[in-house]
Amino acid sequence: MTNISTTNEPAGITNAAIPGALQAYGDNDPYVFHTYQNDFDVFTAGDWSGTPTGSVTNAIIAGNGGILSMINSASSADLNPLQLKVATFALVAGSQAWMKFRFSLSNATNANLIIGLIQTTATPLTVTDGFYFSKVAASTTLTAKVAKSSTISTVNVGTMANATYVSAGMHYDGNATITVWLNNVKVGSLPITNLPTANLNLTMAASNGTAAAITLNVDYAFASVERPSTLI
Repeated sequence: MTNISTTNEPAGITNAAIPGALQAYGDNDPYVFHTYQNDFDVFTAGDWSGTPTGSVTNAIIAGNGGILSMINSASSADLNPLQLKVATFALVAGSQAWMKFRFSLSNATNANLIIGLIQTTATPLTVTDGFYFSKVAASTTLTAKVAKSSTISTVNVGTMANATYVSAGMHYDGNATITVWLNNVKVGSLPITNLPTANLNLTMAASNGTAAAITLNVDYAFASVERPSTLI
């Protein structure tokens, strides 16, 4: 058995502004960051929008950690899109932003994939504004992208394999750099030249590149932005 040491802070810790209403609160101010996280022990379909092509099945399946299984049908270009209904995220200069997803594709070559923060849209494979990961059919290369008004900066992240989970993340430092991570290893960076200014929705979407169904399994989804001080 591994011994685990802890640090006891009975008076609490805080990131709250001083002076401020929560300066004496014994825990962190929960509103310094705006965060969405879902470990997919449950899936509430009503939280999401999307116009699928063909028939789709979105449901929690058995597996350690909670897994959302997104299955589409078998015609070429059949699409299974999920997008939170309202664009509640924005990237703001001077404020940090993070996102991280753990996911797998049943067929790493056949699938088109978008996962991350993009504009409100009924066609999520066409991104005009976003902070996201993508993969195109006929390639196993996962890429990280930032897009503003359809101008996109891209960096290759790594190679995907069939039914093999990856964790992919990005961090915007609020200043000049976006770092990109694969399986908790830094793999590159992106310029902020095309950092989007539009409000963005958390989005997960996959489609077929050929006439064969694919499954996108998502273990967790996480996105967080640091609120500007004027909004705390």
